[in-house]
Amino acid sequence: MSGAGECGPRGPGRGTSPQLGANAPPSCAGPGPPRGLRTLGGAVGAALLGTLWLLWLLRAHPGAAPAPQPALTILVWHWPFAEHAPELPRNTCASFGVAGCRLSTDRRLLAQADAVVFHHRELQTRRAQLPLAERPPGQPWVWASMESPSHTHGLGRLRGVFNWVLSYRRDADVHVPYGRLEPRPGPPPPLPPKSALAAWVVSNFQERQRRVQLFRELRRHLRVDVFGRANGRPLCAACLLPTLGRYRFYLAFENSQHRDYITEKFWRNALLAGAVPVALGPPRAAYEAVAPPDAFVHVDDFASPRALAAFLAGMNDTLYRRHLAWRTRLRVRLFGDWRERFCAICTRYPHLPRGQVYQDLEGWFLA
Repeated sequence: MSGAGECGPRGPGRGTSPQLGANAPPSCAGPGPPRGLRTLGGAVGAALLGTLWLLWLLRAHPGAAPAPQPALTILVWHWPFAEHAPELPRNTCASFGVAGCRLSTDRRLLAQADAVVFHHRELQTRRAQLPLAERPPGQPWVWASMESPSHTHGLGRLRGVFNWVLSYRRDADVHVPYGRLEPRPGPPPPLPPKSALAAWVVSNFQERQRRVQLFRELRRHLRVDVFGRANGRPLCAACLLPTLGRYRFYLAFENSQHRDYITEKFWRNALLAGAVPVALGPPRAAYEAVAPPDAFVHVDDFASPRALAAFLAGMNDTLYRRHLAWRTRLRVRLFGDWRERFCAICTRYPHLPRGQVYQDLEGWFLA
């Protein structure tokens, strides 16, 4: 008599299926139910298992939301231009419309932070040091700066350190402009009455700057009212926009000319104030990438400062209103808060390249 181990085929080991041929011995279980019942039973069983699996996934609560993902932690190693960081409650980024993001300046979080951001000015002045010896393997480090290359030094010693860049440059990993135009939800506010022609606010006045050279030539043919510390006429924060709004034009002259370097001089002092910016900075194409082509006057469009002055002084009201037509459909949004800038790292985080390293950060920034 055959033993229990001799009933049915002898199959191969665990994880594979036995190859049943025509000469395979019969099973010891007997003939079994008819084929139709076997098929129906299999379908019912599969449906039952599927239902149980779905209930398990939903934790027996149909319609339950997926479990929330843990918040990203962005460690700010040194707050820009400050001895002490501002208060950073857990809803800091949520207040800027960025969910699941936590900013902190607690350096004890270095080992667990999802990314660490370093502002360059503090590295440049040696007020902050890179914690290279304590850096966790694979942790992304972010280099942050809103200054132009002319005012950025010491990049040569940062080779092979940073994975991502936060900058005004449009090709930065985390692009943070000084401002941008957004659709206007309602009618624009009325323009302030215009009582003067051109204004300029300047604190850093150096003869070697192109903007100073252009100003000296321009004022021979055009009256320009100058404000700021360089002229002994500083404007308080609450006075800035009302004062500049009285002028038809504002000299949005950048302190240096570099790729995509368009600062608050263009966005706040001119567009937001309600004046037409006279732009000196990157080429016209860079401005047209962020604003309508008729929203500003570019100095490169004129053969000389005298020609520019004649154009501004001779502009009639019809042409002037054309330069302000964008205000009916667009509004200015400024990005001047470092908290909002750092929260943008979380917005871009899922899309940022892993394993990327800037071997020549200086070469990239000077390009």
